[in-house]
Amino acid sequence: MDGIEQIRELTPAPPEWRIDWDRICQSSLAFYAGEMEKTPQNPAYHGEGDVWAHTKMVCQALAGLDGFRVLDEGERSVLFTAALLHDIGKTRATRWENGSWTSPNHAAVGEKMARELLWTGLGLCGTPEKIRFREAVCAFIRRHALPLHVVDDAEPGRKLRSVSEAGALAPAFSFERLCVLAEADAEGKLCSDRAEQVDRVQFCRLLAEEAGCLSAPYPFPDGHTRFSYLSGRDVPPEVPLYDDRWGPVILLSGLPGAGKDTWISQNCPDLPVVSLDDIRRELNIAPTDNQGPVAEEAKRRAREHLRCREPFVWNATNVTAEARRRPLELIHAYGAWTRIVYLETALEENIRRNAARRERVPENVIRALIAKLSPPAPDEAREVQWLCV
Repeated sequence: MDGIEQIRELTPAPPEWRIDWDRICQSSLAFYAGEMEKTPQNPAYHGEGDVWAHTKMVCQALAGLDGFRVLDEGERSVLFTAALLHDIGKTRATRWENGSWTSPNHAAVGEKMARELLWTGLGLCGTPEKIRFREAVCAFIRRHALPLHVVDDAEPGRKLRSVSEAGALAPAFSFERLCVLAEADAEGKLCSDRAEQVDRVQFCRLLAEEAGCLSAPYPFPDGHTRFSYLSGRDVPPEVPLYDDRWGPVILLSGLPGAGKDTWISQNCPDLPVVSLDDIRRELNIAPTDNQGPVAEEAKRRAREHLRCREPFVWNATNVTAEARRRPLELIHAYGAWTRIVYLETALEENIRRNAARRERVPENVIRALIAKLSPPAPDEAREVQWLCV
């Protein structure tokens, strides 16, 4: 039984909508349950106690909401998994500060923890269905508190449209379902302002509907307008912009052994390639050495193509948003548009391919990269693809 089927069997379903906590606690989804049980919370906001107590209350509240019960089986499984894992980041982010417990950035930490758990613990990798499931869960975890605070944003409409883009590649994610999770999160705690939090969630739902992105990403007229708006340009999102960009420049992303070289040979064999692996070999620099000279040479070669307005492929792992940001800024500064192609395969196959490479990366390094990996988001470039190879 694959990971998605295991999760579906644990998800509350009609007619009883019962949660079998004994089965859940025996599954990989409860990997962090012991740590959550030991993680305290500020009693002013969480009178119910530790993180695991809160998590169980959230899941019970979710199972009773009409917004959860009207979803199909697959959508319920995604949302229930997100509820189970939404606060796992607190196990690492919680600290005692100024006389109380606090958990800064726990949603961002929890997103990466959940991705690693689903990838390596339940095998949710390497097929389109598994990637979409995993990344929808991660998107819910990263944004689970947003409905409470988006009203305070300077431009709530822009914020909502930007976040809704997660649903372009992981369709199980939407603001409508995020609000269901946020409502369960508010109901699943003991605090004095619980009713106010529920009201804020409902207001977020209205704002998202007004912004045109409640049930799906905002329908921009084209990719150039979408990327320009999401990049912060002060343009109306519904009006097509004149497109003066050239390209594309293709930026590859994926673990070592994911199949990037093979994809290039099969899909764009005639394009020049700026390859960090090739540069390392030419300069005789190991992956464990200082990579500064490699990065500088890659930028130099990229500039040669950019000055000539020549499409090319940038081939590197680029497994974090920060790693992608630097080449993307360079490419966009020269007036080009980008297509990011993220490649993924099953973990066992990834390790097998890596072992056959000329410059094999240690398996523990690959697993460490998974722990910090984040697939490219739809708002990072004009075109973003997730492919299984």
